[in-house]
Amino acid sequence: MRLTLKNSGTTMSNKAMLRNYINEIRQGNVSAEEALKKAITSAQSLNKKFHFFTTPTYDLAAKQAHDIQHMVQNHREPGTLAGVAVSVKDALCISGIESCAGSAILKGYKPLITATAVTKTINAGGCIIGKTAQDEFGFGGFSVNVGHEFPVPLNPHDTTRSCGGSSGGAACLTAAADFPHVAIAESTGGSIVNPAAFCGVVGLCPTYGRVSRFGLIDYANSLDKIGPVGKNVEDVALALSVMAGHDQNDATSSTLPVEDYAKHATANKIRVGVIKESFGEGSDEAVRENVRAAINKLADAGCKITEVTLPTTYTYGIPSYYLIAMSEASTNLSRYAGILYGASEPLAGGFRDYFSAVRTKHFGTEAKRRILLGTFARMTGWRDQYYTKALQVRQLIIKEYQHAFSTVDVLATPTMPFIAPKFSEIKDMTPLQNYMTDILTVGPNLAGLPHLSVPCAQAKGMPVGLLLTAPHFREDLLFHIGVMHEQA
Repeated sequence: MRLTLKNSGTTMSNKAMLRNYINEIRQGNVSAEEALKKAITSAQSLNKKFHFFTTPTYDLAAKQAHDIQHMVQNHREPGTLAGVAVSVKDALCISGIESCAGSAILKGYKPLITATAVTKTINAGGCIIGKTAQDEFGFGGFSVNVGHEFPVPLNPHDTTRSCGGSSGGAACLTAAADFPHVAIAESTGGSIVNPAAFCGVVGLCPTYGRVSRFGLIDYANSLDKIGPVGKNVEDVALALSVMAGHDQNDATSSTLPVEDYAKHATANKIRVGVIKESFGEGSDEAVRENVRAAINKLADAGCKITEVTLPTTYTYGIPSYYLIAMSEASTNLSRYAGILYGASEPLAGGFRDYFSAVRTKHFGTEAKRRILLGTFARMTGWRDQYYTKALQVRQLIIKEYQHAFSTVDVLATPTMPFIAPKFSEIKDMTPLQNYMTDILTVGPNLAGLPHLSVPCAQAKGMPVGLLLTAPHFREDLLFHIGVMHEQA
């Protein structure tokens, strides 16, 4: 796909679209208002086909584009993302805009605050075009666990297949967009890189604490991370540079200075560790072959390839992750009782009766399952056997990664063990089979490590993702090797 900008002879490929578009806006060669009108028209048409929006915000985007154009005309700084269309996962709050985290229990909720990551993006010139579809509260890997009456996004490469999840709408729009765009997504156990791999785009889950979580509708507080999705590594690096940084409203946000990630690190002879367990049984042969071929190209580009093993992570990562995540989720979801905000029912009976009626009607099946399992895991008498043990295993997994990074710089695996499944296949999967699909992504999420999914090939006409994981706060290294991969 190539795009020619109005009032300019500039024709751009996907690799340079965002950077060149921003330059054209800043120089006044392209009208931000006219460009956003075209983006909105395109998004409206694409949304009818792929269902990536829960709440479009076209009027908000048009107003923001008008403000950008006014700045340019008055020779004022329009921002790093001047005039870029930005979509926001439904779990991130935007003041005055319905924000439901994909759940019917929050239908009608319009928060009074805006998530810090979104505020920073707007201040940098981003124009918010809509809230994107997701699994309810992030509970899923295929974006089919949506709340009642919410859309299920369809994969742009094959509409009979899933976009992945839980940030399925973010990756879907990014893949489908024929205009400059980046998405703000969120990950708990793989919800950024999973859909990025299935849709053939680039997704970054940053180090825990690199981006403020203020304004995020929580799934699991110790696991949630906010990160960008884009068409290429450069776009994602630019978006992270805008969103990252300390926030006094989030005590878990890091005080480390933010780098200009668009100027990614340079390094020679990067040591890439290929995780042995990630190429074992359970993954599709075509996926394994294509990812190995991509790793071989990195070797040809000068990387040193070695094999590493992470037995604890691949044996206990799934049970540890789900015990921690469900325990935290059951606590977070206890606030949704039909009283303060969101869905409600006519008052009847006692508080317990009313509370139960609201939650029974408006929570989806998967949300109910995770509430029950999480509540059980942290009950007196069981907490030490399950939740506390899972936290101890998490520390072992962190130490295992730290040991691996003493011998290599970056770890490489497939992002997902198979290509995007068909909806008919997902219907036949048990809950346990659904959970096991996260086997390659829960490790870095448990350890709070930055990881980047880049498209590396196609199998059966569908994208395959290569997952690269780096030590804490080494997003610069991920961007460097990601660009190496794109140029290989």
